[in-house]
Amino acid sequence: MESLNWSILGPAIFAGLLVLSTHVPLGQEVLKRGIIFIDLAIAQIAGLGVLAAGVLGWEEHMWAVQLSAVSAALLASAGLSWSEKRWPRLQEPLIGILFVLAATGSILLLAGNPHGAQHMKDLLVGQILWSTWTSLINMTLLYAVLLTIWVKWHERIGHKGFYIIFAFAVTASVQFVGVYLVFASLIIPALATQRLHGKRRLATGYVLGAVAYIAGIVLSALFDLPTGAVTVWTMAVLAIAVGHWLGRKHSSS
Repeated sequence: MESLNWSILGPAIFAGLLVLSTHVPLGQEVLKRGIIFIDLAIAQIAGLGVLAAGVLGWEEHMWAVQLSAVSAALLASAGLSWSEKRWPRLQEPLIGILFVLAATGSILLLAGNPHGAQHMKDLLVGQILWSTWTSLINMTLLYAVLLTIWVKWHERIGHKGFYIIFAFAVTASVQFVGVYLVFASLIIPALATQRLHGKRRLATGYVLGAVAYIAGIVLSALFDLPTGAVTVWTMAVLAIAVGHWLGRKHSSS
């Protein structure tokens, strides 16, 4: 058990729980709206903003990196909010195109960087084990604000409000857990609990996600495997089990 260094694993687990705090309810809204790949697109665009800041030499100025990332995400969110009203039937393919453009844009930005492959890996699978208690302070404050707005006013904020909250939440999370875990945290708990409703669905999604993050991070430390990838697979396996259990419970009732 020497590999279980809780001074490293503790902040990583807390970072995962923070991500879930906003992504579980937002993921349910994403499924409801039928725009499943918006999370991948916005996460990739926020990552593109981070990479662009690096190319411009701003990586030493955290405020500039965050401004670049959130500006990119908000711009994309504004465009998607507009297109959802104008061409609702085309929203999903437009989101897919946006994702491809952002992904290939990241490749182009890193084409001349000798560490480009590592930067791309960090963007996709995240660096959650690099989380520290200090680095999570701003994320905690931001998510507290976003959750308060969502819980109190999510039925009244409309399309624009949803996209703004989504942009801020994903911009923060993608820098800690990467694109893949952002997608998994949004979609997998929401999909596994679709037979439930209201607070029961939300609570079950939170529990599923929390167990997946804790188990995934611990397993990755024990077997020296990439944390993001292990956590995604752990969440998927747990979701299959929960979905099967809920299905059997539903069919027997």
